[in-house]
Amino acid sequence: MSDGALVKMEVDFSASADELIPIARSLAEAGRVEEAIEKCVVLEAQTRIACDAITTSRLLETIIVILAEAKRWKKLNEYLLSMTKKRGQLKQAVTKMTQKAIEYLEQTPDKSSKLELLGALRTVTEGKIYVEVERARLTRELARIKEEDGDIEEAASVLQELQIETFGSMEKKEKVEFILEQMRLCLARKDYTRVQIISKKVSTKFFQEPGTEELKLKFYNLMIQVDSLEHSYLSISKHYWEVFNTKSVEADEKQKLNALKNVIAYLLLAPFDNEQNDLMHRRKSFRMLESIPQYSSMLGKFLSKELMRWDEFLIKFKDVLTSDIVLFSDKDGPDKAQKHWDDLHSRVIEHNIRVIAEYYTQIRLKRLAELLDLSVESLTGFRI
Repeated sequence: MSDGALVKMEVDFSASADELIPIARSLAEAGRVEEAIEKCVVLEAQTRIACDAITTSRLLETIIVILAEAKRWKKLNEYLLSMTKKRGQLKQAVTKMTQKAIEYLEQTPDKSSKLELLGALRTVTEGKIYVEVERARLTRELARIKEEDGDIEEAASVLQELQIETFGSMEKKEKVEFILEQMRLCLARKDYTRVQIISKKVSTKFFQEPGTEELKLKFYNLMIQVDSLEHSYLSISKHYWEVFNTKSVEADEKQKLNALKNVIAYLLLAPFDNEQNDLMHRRKSFRMLESIPQYSSMLGKFLSKELMRWDEFLIKFKDVLTSDIVLFSDKDGPDKAQKHWDDLHSRVIEHNIRVIAEYYTQIRLKRLAELLDLSVESLTGFRI
């Protein structure tokens, strides 16, 4: 088969094809399909040897059309495989024949026939850079069918075959669509580590380009799901910030405020460090926070140098957090909700310890426990 290098046409067979193709189509319509195909095959051998890529492409496309219209699906698969393996076959002809066959995927009579044609097409395109985009789309369709059949494991495995980021001929937007689909299927089969690995293939700068908002939201929603499983609260807060700063979300008041509420809630859940502290100050200075005063108040308490009483905090903020933020509700089960309340309680205690450290150089454990509303025994779980 041709290695893909440009070759010079030795003889132009276009006139011969102009004469033959209508005859072949007429023979096929009269039921003489084999005779029609044979005429095309004979001329194709001559055009291929003469390196007439355009005419060879026309003949291979004609073979596909004749067999598809005659509903000879098995024969179509056979010719698809055999004609592309011919000695010295031209890459342009292979590309055109493949693209023409793809057009008939949705016209197959049943799933079995579709899968057979899909399999033949994937075999033809395997290892050929010049049809890598076609192979990627075929593989995605196969993954869709597998998922539709309930075989998530196989659907994810099939799509993982593609190192889509290396495809030079595919547009960036389509690449990102494929990568997001890989992430979604890996998440569905609970392969969380691979989701994180695949996510690194997406440059978030891409989402600054026009027409990428839908993909941006899909990406960050997937990241929120996977980071939620690891309780990576600070990362989730940053993901919601990106969601918030999306034009379609900014244009919807309800979505906008919901995203901002989640930004603050997850930020407060995140363990204290320099980055978390810096983000708390930056978010507190954000003017739109005034539109959700209870969240502004919560954030203010964590930034103050005053002790917080957990019971008072719950009285003031529990209802709004339970109503607004899914992870604090029982929607995903009371145990999961309690885990998040416990984490928030820990953040309050840790805040109080930092406040106490501002005023005391030494303090007895009993007194410290009193200030923190804890027993002396429970202090062992905190860094003091």
